[in-house]
Amino acid sequence: MNGVFFVDKESGCTSRDIVNEIIKKVETPKVGHTGTLDPMATGVLIVVVGKCTKLINTLTLDEKEYEAEITLGMATDTYDITGEVLKEEEVFVSKEDIIKVLKTFVGSYLQEVPLYSAVKVNGKRLYQYARHHEKVILPKRQVTIKELELIMDPVIINNHETFKIRTVVSKGTYIRSLVNDIAKRLNTIGVMSSLRRTRVGNITIDKCKMIDDITIKDLASASLLLEDLKHVTVDDILKKDILNGKIIDGIYNTNKVVFTDKDGKVLAIYKTYEKDITKMKPDVMLGGI
Repeated sequence: MNGVFFVDKESGCTSRDIVNEIIKKVETPKVGHTGTLDPMATGVLIVVVGKCTKLINTLTLDEKEYEAEITLGMATDTYDITGEVLKEEEVFVSKEDIIKVLKTFVGSYLQEVPLYSAVKVNGKRLYQYARHHEKVILPKRQVTIKELELIMDPVIINNHETFKIRTVVSKGTYIRSLVNDIAKRLNTIGVMSSLRRTRVGNITIDKCKMIDDITIKDLASASLLLEDLKHVTVDDILKKDILNGKIIDGIYNTNKVVFTDKDGKVLAIYKTYEKDITKMKPDVMLGGI
């Protein structure tokens, strides 16, 4: 069984919990996901089954859209509402100042990875350093904030100023860190108090179902995840070469190509051969899924 499920993850469960539920539904252990969501977060989680698990590290789903609630006047060790409160202060920031600061983030910047994350430093995950109260230098990553806007005006909730943003970001961006950085530029402290992922690549939230509502009939073709890449339908001769993983002529004017057979089955993804840019070599062999 090969394909993808589009899940609307609910708050309180982990991405692994969702994978485990899918394993029960499809009765195969070969299941993975294309991008973790924090337990408190909701929204789009793409779950891959069978041979489609080969796509996890090669997908071009590098653009993600989120809606996040920010609560000012509070700091936690996790940068979100679930963490241990480190500090609280009274604060009020005008809507105009919030909009002005949000505009300054559009573009690329070096973002510090949060301490409570699965990123490895010296062979150990950062959250392990946190749990053992060990000191560690947090790595920084170049991320791109493609869009960032205020979607809910600031209001006072439980003596804290709260507002909502919508943002489109590059792969690897931590929204918790973005929220922390936004609060800093507003000259205060703040946490992420809710998060919903509304899009991953071309997969929008309206294409997703809650885990309890998903059945085998919802297993979709992997080709839906590859729509951004060039697709080429091949004849039987080239099909044989591709299934054998042969290096072929790069005549397609692009760095990556999805090859399908006459029945629409995905044979493989090829990429430009670095030793000879006039050729293409296999990137992911899928064998006709």
